[in-house]
Amino acid sequence: MNESFDFREPEFLTVGTLGPKGQREFFLQARAEGQLLSLKVEKQQVAALADYLDQVLDDLPDSEVGPAPDDLGLREPVISAFTVGSLGIAYAQDIDRLIVMAEAIPETDDEDEAVAQARFSLSREQVFGLIERARDLVSSGRPPCTYCGRPLEPRNREWCPCLN
Repeated sequence: MNESFDFREPEFLTVGTLGPKGQREFFLQARAEGQLLSLKVEKQQVAALADYLDQVLDDLPDSEVGPAPDDLGLREPVISAFTVGSLGIAYAQDIDRLIVMAEAIPETDDEDEAVAQARFSLSREQVFGLIERARDLVSSGRPPCTYCGRPLEPRNREWCPCLN
């Protein structure tokens, strides 16, 4: 059985990267009660998470929201507990919290083997901060080719093979 995590009141949930553009690794990271958890994710997962959380917030009843957290950089050490295969979102109406659930990519083909999971219960302020941080990270990557849309490689000096 793989270890699972339940962060009922995390101090923060953020996304961040390590490495240069074009080779960045993306991480989802949280801390609660002195425990720091880092999970490896894909850039597309970060973008989709931000978009979906934004849609969910639009559908929720209005509520007073304080300022979003401003210190959402990754904390050291960044050691991935697992690589995320799937993400899910839920809303706990009784406590007005959004729940982000991450499930690991299975390590074996054994369907009976439990996979590692992480659950994060977030305030609306934390969700707003996560969305803003995620969108900033995703947009700060390599610029796209104006013709095919694929990211340009810095080593090619903004030249794209589609121009041949």
